[in-house]
Amino acid sequence: MPVRVRVPTPLRRFTAGADEVAAEGSSLRQVLENLEQRHPGIRERLLDEKGDIRRFVNIYVNGDDVRFLDSLNSKVKDGDDISIVPAIAGGR
Repeated sequence: MPVRVRVPTPLRRFTAGADEVAAEGSSLRQVLENLEQRHPGIRERLLDEKGDIRRFVNIYVNGDDVRFLDSLNSKVKDGDDISIVPAIAGGR
């Protein structure tokens, strides 16, 4: 059983409109690489030129922000939920 990745609306054009997709890997980095293989072009929206998570992208594994875990090296296992959440700015 793979991990489940929840895809925000702005990135669904890469997943043929799907709001959730399956991906494989034992770390977040591997899951994102697998996601790129299955849905080309999505990685550059999530990672910068150095391969780090973009500042305006938040990624959660089972509700925990990966920036407070082990970032891209965060371990994942079958059945985990990964949520990609673009940062929202605004207000006055």
